[in-house]
Amino acid sequence: MQQSLNPWITSPTTDTAEQETPDTYMPPTAVISAPLKGMVEPDAADRLSRRTMTVSAALWIIGAHGGAGESTIADLLGARATDHCWPVLQNGSKPRVLLVCRADMRGLTAARNALTQWVSGATPKADLLGLAILADAPGKTPKALRDFAAIVGGGAPRLWALPWVEAWRIGDTTAPSSREYQRFITDMAALALDNTSTTH
Repeated sequence: MQQSLNPWITSPTTDTAEQETPDTYMPPTAVISAPLKGMVEPDAADRLSRRTMTVSAALWIIGAHGGAGESTIADLLGARATDHCWPVLQNGSKPRVLLVCRADMRGLTAARNALTQWVSGATPKADLLGLAILADAPGKTPKALRDFAAIVGGGAPRLWALPWVEAWRIGDTTAPSSREYQRFITDMAALALDNTSTTH
């Protein structure tokens, strides 16, 4: 599943308790689609900075850390990278943003801090579309990291888990043909159409 619903939402009910397994059960909570009152922002050292943008874009890509894949995803989606900061638009409108990170512990921790910053209301106003977690290596992601990714992704409106793309290592910027990336591109295009008006 490429785009997953917020894993902190109540899972679909099952007929019997035996059908629940530790690998599939997710704790119930409310959908996080906007900043929440009472959330404590992360320490200053763990926050992304803000920057006033002198150019315009329909979509901004925020890398939660260096090497997150910010520029690559921006090129893939025809968006603009922010250089690891929250964009502030000169016309005062609310930018549409996508947060990206790598699927290693450093990347997921940085994404958690950025999402905590957003949900605490400590960022400039932004329409956060979700979090894209890019594989940090070929092969299957270790279970501990998959579990942590599910927890971190629970702090975003939407979550995409995207596989490793070997061709990107040698500079091939062709859009990946895998279904995960095709679905991701389709989802982002639909979200852009659904969010054509921003609030001021």
